Amino acid sequence: MTFDLRQLTAFTTIVATGSLGRSAEALHVTQPALSRTIKRLEEQLGAPLFERHSKGMQLTAIGQALLPHATLLLREAAHAAEEIAAMRGLAKGVIRVGAVGSIASLILPQAISDVLKKHPSLHVQVIEGVWDRLTDALIKHEVDLALGMAVANTEEICAITDCRWEDTSYVVAAGEHPLRRQGPLQLTDTLDQQWALPPQGTGPFEQMQQVFQAHGLPLPNIAVQTRSVTMLKSLVTRSGFLSWMPGPMFEVDRKAGLIAALDINGASATRTLTAFRRQQGILPGPAVKLLEALRALTLGH
Repeated sequence: MTFDLRQLTAFTTIVATGSLGRSAEALHVTQPALSRTIKRLEEQLGAPLFERHSKGMQLTAIGQALLPHATLLLREAAHAAEEIAAMRGLAKGVIRVGAVGSIASLILPQAISDVLKKHPSLHVQVIEGVWDRLTDALIKHEVDLALGMAVANTEEICAITDCRWEDTSYVVAAGEHPLRRQGPLQLTDTLDQQWALPPQGTGPFEQMQQVFQAHGLPLPNIAVQTRSVTMLKSLVTRSGFLSWMPGPMFEVDRKAGLIAALDINGASATRTLTAFRRQQGILPGPAVKLLEALRALTLGH
């Protein structure tokens, strides 16, 4: 079955707005013309897509089944048009990528720099966040690559297995934190300190929790939970909090004497990082170029 992109655009717009009137206004067409477009699509499918109600239009079971496919087809068409326009010199190609904090701090900037040296017409959009935010962005097509901790594939996203590397996380504190004056430290010395961490359920939180469990210890005093890397670092450097961070995330701060790992035997953990893409669809050309740069940087890590 062949789909008309104009019909799919009309369909997804009605889903988004909930009414023919608002959709016709958004698409700059008359309401009767929009109704005819949807009617042709319904005739092609042999089933109604919407139930008409006084409060608007609701999807039928057939409409619900069509929606994710229509969204994917429109996204792929937009990516294709964007890439062809970039190749013809009519527009810039766009790299859309998401990354956890440690990657956004080191590997990703290097990869972006390498790509832009070779392809200066490209434009880059970056989302930084913890993994649940990046997964959502990848599924919703806000990004085409997501860089984070290696986890199991799902029905919607999968790892790119030849783009992997590792980093190590530590208990960190400000350069002048009082614990540094106590001599040999044990993990138990951190229990009563105030901690700031990403939220429970995120990779960093779970990794830290596993380290404490391996030592037979309960969780420390987690006073603040935030997804903001800037806030975490500020709480460590300005307010004396402890945190759990991968080395690349605080490397610049370490060189400046602001944040460093506490010297605690066994208080570190290594994780594997990788790139992820959507299971369905073609990886856009600009994203492929970034992936090639990431592979070159991570080779041998």
